[in-house]
Amino acid sequence: MKRLIFLIPHLGSGGAERVVANLSYGFRDFENYIVIFENIVKYKVNGKIVVLNIPASQSLIKKLINLPIRYYKLKRVKQKIKPYATISLLEPMNFYNAITKVNKEKILLSFHSNYTKTFEEDPFFGDGIKRKILYFAYRIVFKILYNEADLIIAISKDVALDLIKNFGIDSKKIKVIYNPYPIEEINRLSEEGLDEFETIFKHPVIITAGRLTKQKGQWYLLRIFRKLKEKHKDLRLVILGEGELKEYLVELSEKLGLKTFVWDRDNISEDFDVSFLGFHKNPFKFMARAKLFIFPSLWEGFGNAVVEAMACGVPVVSSDCRSGPREILAPDTDFSYQTEKPEFAEYGVLMPVFEVKFKSADEPLEEKELMWVEVINKMLEDESLRGIYSERAKQRADDFGLEKIVEEWIEVLR
Repeated sequence: MKRLIFLIPHLGSGGAERVVANLSYGFRDFENYIVIFENIVKYKVNGKIVVLNIPASQSLIKKLINLPIRYYKLKRVKQKIKPYATISLLEPMNFYNAITKVNKEKILLSFHSNYTKTFEEDPFFGDGIKRKILYFAYRIVFKILYNEADLIIAISKDVALDLIKNFGIDSKKIKVIYNPYPIEEINRLSEEGLDEFETIFKHPVIITAGRLTKQKGQWYLLRIFRKLKEKHKDLRLVILGEGELKEYLVELSEKLGLKTFVWDRDNISEDFDVSFLGFHKNPFKFMARAKLFIFPSLWEGFGNAVVEAMACGVPVVSSDCRSGPREILAPDTDFSYQTEKPEFAEYGVLMPVFEVKFKSADEPLEEKELMWVEVINKMLEDESLRGIYSERAKQRADDFGLEKIVEEWIEVLR
């Protein structure tokens, strides 16, 4: 049996981590190894987990110190496993995969975000001179080192275009393979009981899911939700996920005058306006019971939660951010186009992207936020429209089924 390595920083609560878990179950004819730098495991995988215990650091000096240690440890693991291929996801795992090739091993680098936008906005890359140094270094690495890989997988067409235009990746080396989703498993899990959280869903609920981080823009949704409450008194907002912006978002919610539940602080009741439920291995049971799934992301690679909500039959209102939502919700349109007004697309509603700027509770709603309020109001009030989008959502989600996507992966591994 051929051996396959998945290389990822950890198996925490992110979208790429869920992709690894899904793919590991799809690759049933391989002996799978999941190699991680940091011992964080929140997903079950089909394979052996190998922990190298070299966690990430924000310090540029520490990053340089870690480099030879990570290289040495990963090289030894590869020499021991002797993989047929290694698939890396996210940075810096693509870098370490590229520099540790052993024997005839196939190197596949997987890119999960629009890197131009990521380098501009992601706090991980620091500020000022540090960000400029890393951006300069990565552009060299992408153009020279990554073009030596056997194949580069982009999870959306827009991600692929960004790599070609802005980072010098050879277009002949790139293949677009969308993320896989175990649709039948999602449907089964969506029917599980909510236990103590059932009380929230005695009221109409809108929901979002994603790490509590700058990229996801949840502060805009909180501000929009307060405005929605003026018309929909019983409406509730559920936020799934955890992350570094937890304190800011909770404080904002409370300053907006919203009664706020926090998963590690409060006892649940139906009286809360906003419920921060943290990370759940099964988010689908919550999604399936919501009226709408709202996705205010400022930038993405694909938008896993959008497809997962669609698989649950939940109508989606999403930002038209780079990259992914347009390819999911409006596949027959120009994927490079971004709307400046509400677009009732074939499989969901696309909305203008917000500015990457934190907001306070006392700032008035801007024009784009008011557009979102109007559209969500319409969707909440029009049951027929929600029903149409619910059926279309399930149909579209099937296009990203695990077996179909795994076939595309197996084809490139041959």
